[in-house]
Amino acid sequence: MDMTVLGFVCCLATGAVAPVTQGAEAVPSVFAAALDTVNPLRARVSIPTDTPRARPRVIEVSDWYARRLTIHRYTAYGTIPVFAAQWIAGKKLYDESRAAPTWAKTVHRAGATTLAGMFTVNTVTGLWNWWDSRMVAQGRVLRTVHVFSMLTADAAFTYAGAKLSNEAETDASKRRLHRTVALSAMGLTVVSGTAMKLWNR
Repeated sequence: MDMTVLGFVCCLATGAVAPVTQGAEAVPSVFAAALDTVNPLRARVSIPTDTPRARPRVIEVSDWYARRLTIHRYTAYGTIPVFAAQWIAGKKLYDESRAAPTWAKTVHRAGATTLAGMFTVNTVTGLWNWWDSRMVAQGRVLRTVHVFSMLTADAAFTYAGAKLSNEAETDASKRRLHRTVALSAMGLTVVSGTAMKLWNR
């Protein structure tokens, strides 16, 4: 009886220390069971070593994007001397009203027409390029802010020219409002354009 019990105990001990192969090292099954008790995910989680990397997404813009951008930029540069001429002629008109010299009226009228054409060109090219590059994440916020700020300037110039210019000839308060709206639109244009020049890389 004692020999039978001893033999049974030896069989149990031999089975308890039978090695379990994990990778390149052999771990006794009794120790493997203990480790699995502490960390049940130890033998179940496998980390793949050949996980494929996500390929960068290629975003294409149309062939005309660069051409429109060039037109947009040079038109924007051209507004600066027109702004200066408008400010000089406009100041003369503001100070002297109907008594202002003819050159001031002519320059101011021609400048307003020129600005209307330039802003039309830049609105079309700017909106077109903004839509064309809508999927490009880099600089998207700046481009969007620029678009909406320039649309605001468009509206301000339109209001100053179409609504206030005639009223400003006879009404001092409308003349002040005309000057305030026009100068504000000029300032917004310069600030927005400068931001694009500096940070839209």
